[in-house]
Amino acid sequence: MDGQLDRRAELSEFLRTRRARLKPQDVGLEPFGRHRRVPGLRREELAQLAGVSVAYYTRLEQGNGQNVSAEVLDAIARALRLTDAEQAHLTHLARPKQQRRRAGAPRGKQPVRVALLQLLESIETVPAYVTGRRSEILAWNRMAAALFGDWGKLPAAERNWARLVFLNPDYRELFVDWDQKAYDMVSFLRMDAGRHPDDPRLSALVGELSVKSEEFRRLWATHDVKEKSYGVKRMRHPLVGDLTLSFETFRLVDDEEQCFVTYHAEPGSPSAEGLRLLASWGTDAAATSAVTP
Repeated sequence: MDGQLDRRAELSEFLRTRRARLKPQDVGLEPFGRHRRVPGLRREELAQLAGVSVAYYTRLEQGNGQNVSAEVLDAIARALRLTDAEQAHLTHLARPKQQRRRAGAPRGKQPVRVALLQLLESIETVPAYVTGRRSEILAWNRMAAALFGDWGKLPAAERNWARLVFLNPDYRELFVDWDQKAYDMVSFLRMDAGRHPDDPRLSALVGELSVKSEEFRRLWATHDVKEKSYGVKRMRHPLVGDLTLSFETFRLVDDEEQCFVTYHAEPGSPSAEGLRLLASWGTDAAATSAVTP
């Protein structure tokens, strides 16, 4: 790829794929024309629902979001029945804001606050880690290393969730529902791409994964987006067997690009016992330092 994602192409494809998933009857319209050559809604139907001219919507779907108002974007989002994450993604693509670097932060660096590193070290029974832009793993505790593998042994460039999920076969074995994990991973990257389409490192990552993974390439083409939140993951750990763990994601108030993620088990469950065993074997299960400097 040429160093950055094409924002206009991203906007065009996102709107086209959202429109294609809707049928006239889904939105209370009578389909006109017996032979429909395109899947989903036609541009004319979408424009009618949003209350804008066909020409205006066509320009937008062709990637020309210049000077589009927030009110029009809201109307189009309602017509397309976008989720909150999808509406935010549409806004990022159509009305990009100038990205401001934090004062004193070197380009590409994502420092983790010392107090947050100390908090990670103090959590001894719950796997926890911090992620940043491009799904990069910035810091973690020993329980995270015991659960997910010793990230400290990897080169810094490979401490990346997208790389691990799509290029490391061990993670296909670890996640019982690998297909869902892969879908979520791509959806998170799509949100990041909408916020930072001019990020050359993100573009390089997408290009590499598209070449090396057919699954990634297929999922990237769907243009689906999703925010990190909470849920349940089933895992098959090589040391303690099957685990069912709830995860929570906390976006940092002072740096919205970073997320603090924890995994925990239901008290008294076999999974809780599995985590307890991992904690007791911590030194052996995670041999190297588990927190990045």
